[in-house]
Amino acid sequence: MPQVRFLEGLGPVPPVLGLAVSGGGDSMALLVMAIEAGLTCRVVTVEHGLRPEAATEAEDVARFCAHRGIPHSTLTWRWDGTGNLSDAARRGRRALIAGWARQNGIADVALGHTRDDVAETFLMRLARGAGLDGLSAMRARWTEHGIAWHRPLLDMGREELRDILKARRIGWAEDPSNFDPKYERARTRAAMADLPLGLTPARLADVAGHLAEARRALDMATRQAAHDRSRVEGGDILIRTAGLDPEILRRLVCEAILWLRGAGYAPRGAALRRAIDQALAGQRAQLQGCGMVAQETELRLYREWQAVRDICVPVGQVWDGWQVQGDAPSGSMVRALGAEGLRQCADWRAAGLPRASLIASPSVWAKGVLIAAPLVKNTGEWRATRAAWPMMPLSH
Repeated sequence: MPQVRFLEGLGPVPPVLGLAVSGGGDSMALLVMAIEAGLTCRVVTVEHGLRPEAATEAEDVARFCAHRGIPHSTLTWRWDGTGNLSDAARRGRRALIAGWARQNGIADVALGHTRDDVAETFLMRLARGAGLDGLSAMRARWTEHGIAWHRPLLDMGREELRDILKARRIGWAEDPSNFDPKYERARTRAAMADLPLGLTPARLADVAGHLAEARRALDMATRQAAHDRSRVEGGDILIRTAGLDPEILRRLVCEAILWLRGAGYAPRGAALRRAIDQALAGQRAQLQGCGMVAQETELRLYREWQAVRDICVPVGQVWDGWQVQGDAPSGSMVRALGAEGLRQCADWRAAGLPRASLIASPSVWAKGVLIAAPLVKNTGEWRATRAAWPMMPLSH
């Protein structure tokens, strides 16, 4: 029964399940199975404005939901012309849906990715020479933007889902970009038909699944290493490197950089390895706005001043992951302390943090006058806090 497989893929059933439905075959099947499984749902469609048909497709989904008494919302995303279009659309769509879910009290959102998507992604990344993480199957569930995301259809194929819709005489929209050879995924999808004997989408998805199991084992080892070998000092991460497996160290450093930056892509493997080797050789290394330097038995990772020098926000807003609190004069702003501010802190060495870390730390200024530098001098009147590094338990 499709509904049983859908529920198995979903896991524990939430009180309300958000469904991202574009009107395509995969997401329409997702919606149909959720309805037939008796779940309480709310549906959202993101209209990208990239095709003339997109608005009509969103209206079709809204009409389908209205006939079945299911609340539906259409959100609009427009590309600003910067970066990679596909990636920008994915990130924009995910952020919009997360905002919609939070506003409606929805903690869980399901997406319609299938076994064929897993196989196609595997082939595309294989062609790019990806490593274990890139070749591993996409996650069935994860948390992002404060929302639990689910992919309950990863064990089902695209044609199987369309057969479900055909049996119920339910139509769906076809995105012509799925067949346009200028897109990598479309070229990959066409190439699937010419794979050697035995390399079916199901087999490729199975291989990606096996690699995902290996990735989970490495993730557990990395988390244990974080618990045993790392600590947070100010806003820096310090890792004891002696005897640490190079792959586990690479993963720890990658996680530290992502935490320090607060968002964005993981560093590319080759660049990450070069930076680690450079730091372990006694040189300062820089990568994605973060610095790295070996200190005795530890590797210190810190935020680079050049990466935060132009960030300036009013007190009360988040500054590069930091929340600064205190009795601020009117018009006070948070920005990096910088060399100028550090010169005004005569006893800054007493903080026990390197100069490079302190000049990139948050400070409060009003009309050009330094008001507070919480990481340099903790007077009790000002505090600077940020979310704990998730690789390390809070009790660490």
